[in-house]
Amino acid sequence: MSLNPLISMLGITKRFGNILANDCADFSLRCGEIHAIVGENGAGKSTLMKVLYGLYQPDAGTLFFDNKPVQVDNPRTAIRLGIGMVQQHFTLIPALSVLENISLGKEPRRYKIFSDDVNARRTIISVVEQLGFKLNLDAKIESLPIAAQQYSEIVKSLYHGASVLILDEPTAVLAPQEVTRLFDCLRGLKNEGKSVILITHKLREVMEIADTITVMRDGKSIASFSKSETNPAQLTELMIGERASPSALVGLHAEAAKHTVAKPTSTMMHEPDVQSTRSVLSLNKITLQAENGRHLLNRVSLEVYGGEILGIAGVEGNGQNELIKVLTGLCTVDSGEMTLNGKSIIYKSVNEIRRLGLAHLVADRHRHGINLMGSIDENLIIGYHYKLPFSRYGLLQSTEIRDFAKKAITKYRILAVGIDARIHALSGGNQQKVVVARELENKPTFIIASHPTRGLDFQAVGFVHEQLMHARDQGRGVLLISPDIEELLKLSDRIAVMLNGRIVDIIQASQTHESELGELMLGTASLDA
Repeated sequence: MSLNPLISMLGITKRFGNILANDCADFSLRCGEIHAIVGENGAGKSTLMKVLYGLYQPDAGTLFFDNKPVQVDNPRTAIRLGIGMVQQHFTLIPALSVLENISLGKEPRRYKIFSDDVNARRTIISVVEQLGFKLNLDAKIESLPIAAQQYSEIVKSLYHGASVLILDEPTAVLAPQEVTRLFDCLRGLKNEGKSVILITHKLREVMEIADTITVMRDGKSIASFSKSETNPAQLTELMIGERASPSALVGLHAEAAKHTVAKPTSTMMHEPDVQSTRSVLSLNKITLQAENGRHLLNRVSLEVYGGEILGIAGVEGNGQNELIKVLTGLCTVDSGEMTLNGKSIIYKSVNEIRRLGLAHLVADRHRHGINLMGSIDENLIIGYHYKLPFSRYGLLQSTEIRDFAKKAITKYRILAVGIDARIHALSGGNQQKVVVARELENKPTFIIASHPTRGLDFQAVGFVHEQLMHARDQGRGVLLISPDIEELLKLSDRIAVMLNGRIVDIIQASQTHESELGELMLGTASLDA
């Protein structure tokens, strides 16, 4: 690893209206290092890296590349410098294939005229094999699970010549085994002399993979350490600006918190007697087939009871997304029965199912959960805008909407300048709080929570966990779909494991552990043991 910085960012300041996202922030990166940036949502991590990548222009400060001042005025300039970025919300084109997405903007040409897909394919395959990924280059991006989309983004950056790779929350959607493969890939890039910048909240992973760690808070660079010079407890205190208390660490994804923080009492003591509790959701032999005849869901049977959280564990792409689609009315099953609160939801529309008491915390809030250009109050009533008290005789009731939004902002601790603020200006954690407030305040009886803490810092994670447990304790049924085994074990009363579109086992969360779940997810466990 070189001792001289490859990249230096000095005194970077970036404002969005009245919001100071970066406040004289500093950052430096050396060749051949993995450098983690940690901090709460809104600390300025992603904004600082978007300045480096040319997506934002700083209001003040200087960038140096190889000891020379540079102006990165757009991503093309960053790419020419060898800087690539995989954002938390991917920038791939869903309708194009993996090959087309990766080569877009750098398509090889024969005789400077004709597209040379053969040469592009050969080059991309070599990158994929070098990384140890498995990618179907001819598959449409929209058909791929989230993990494969992330791999496509990484391959795209390297194909375009990146020697510095910025990864924003790269493990948020990966199962533990996939995280291991990703980290092996990052270590391989490091050994080749490439540099990696990792934006993350997961301190346990930081301590496993990073060489250097920078802490950000309130837009400032608080401190930078070699990994050997710090520990998760110290990093946590620097991130939140005070000595960490157990309650502040409720949602911490870190080894220190794992060993020092107990589950909330309601979670530890909650053992619902499902035999004496009403069934909120019932699935009986649900089958869904692809056009080629492959089973996407294969005779899935489930019961979700009021007053319980049923977790769904599985490596991404084993039927979880299809299960969500049939439950929410986005696609129709081929056979089987489904009831919600005792009423059949087969052939029901999205709105009809929601009227029966379903709420949905979607996996990708930017694409499916919020209108980024809309205001907070508008986003808080999406999907419920036609109902009382928000609408009368087809007319929106502005006073009722504003009153509801003000109460929701207070109750769910949404940090914003006002209900009229555009939601894109909020941190990821506060955006998710808007989604949670909208869905839970309409008193659902059944909640689908899909990747509900994706990309959130530990305090926002703790808040979302509290809301789901509170909903459970109020007698609502919760279906939790998460790639995070630790999250599943913490929140769930029972866990159903999905593999190849089937439910292969349903177990009590209190009677299992991470390694057993991982084996079930991969199909390597003996179900007779």
